[in-house]
Amino acid sequence: MQTILTDTTFANTIANTDPLLALSRAWQLGDAHFSTLHARAGQLCHWPYHQARLMDACTRLQMPMPDWNALYAAAQATLNGSDQVLRITLVRGPGARGYGIAGCGETTVVLNSSPFPAHYYQWREQGIAIGVCAGRLGQSPLLAGLKTVNRLEQVMLKAELEANDWPEAVVLDAEGRVMEAVTANLFWREGEQIYTPDLSTGGVCGTLRAWCFDHLGERVTATDARLPRLLAADEVWLTNALMGVVPVTAIGERRFSSDFIMVKELQQAYEETE
Repeated sequence: MQTILTDTTFANTIANTDPLLALSRAWQLGDAHFSTLHARAGQLCHWPYHQARLMDACTRLQMPMPDWNALYAAAQATLNGSDQVLRITLVRGPGARGYGIAGCGETTVVLNSSPFPAHYYQWREQGIAIGVCAGRLGQSPLLAGLKTVNRLEQVMLKAELEANDWPEAVVLDAEGRVMEAVTANLFWREGEQIYTPDLSTGGVCGTLRAWCFDHLGERVTATDARLPRLLAADEVWLTNALMGVVPVTAIGERRFSSDFIMVKELQQAYEETE
């Protein structure tokens, strides 16, 4: 039977499995991936995009798919009707010692919930001024786009945010290309055309980024860009499943218009699809 661990069931799992054994691949090897959802009024927002993301990661990591119906039911059962954050982590099942995946059991599902960060609503309305991280992302084509549990680069980048008192910041890769923000994807507008970094060599493909591609269609292009091009944009915004679509009012000394033309379109359309 599939193992599903929640905040209150680490000592009493559905499969009566030792939870440390079930999680061993995650803490020993980082052999797990996750998606973080906004749950509002007892409902998971944009679940199809999160399921698609988890399915894609399972396929690329050669990890057995969980029982999606059971996972969804368990996720819904963790909700209390308030504004919440739900993290769904999928861990490769326990197996032999070492890197090998042959003989690993069924994928373990771990569900963790927490209160929703209410300041994101203010960010959406007013926008935020952000910095540019000195720390750089390494290239990892094998894992590009995936949100694995190995987040040490983000831990170090978050430390840089805190040291500079920035709410967020642009992150470049080792070659100086614009990649994303520390915890969000990045978009910008040049006239009528919209761009977002090409994440074929690194970064995380967020669920709201995927939604933006569906909504914008031919108006959006994934591209390689350096920082000067981003700073010359007409409009810049950040996206992730929790913060939503957040306008950027400034990057360092470069200030942007507060018209938020494209941001307002995306915010309205995204809310209507929940």
